[in-house]
Amino acid sequence: MESYEQLKALVASCEDDVAKCAGGNKAAGTRVRKCMQDIKNAAQEVRKAVLATRDG
Repeated sequence: MESYEQLKALVASCEDDVAKCAGGNKAAGTRVRKCMQDIKNAAQEVRKAVLATRDG
């Protein structure tokens, strides 16, 4: 499932910024929030694909 692979890649891509944010880097926090929004949207796509598979 391509959308699931994209979701995994997004999570992996923001790992460094999460660590920087935990260290107090405010700019990294902004990047993490944006990345989390992208992850939310990607997760919604995975949900849609799963529903389409189930219903189809």
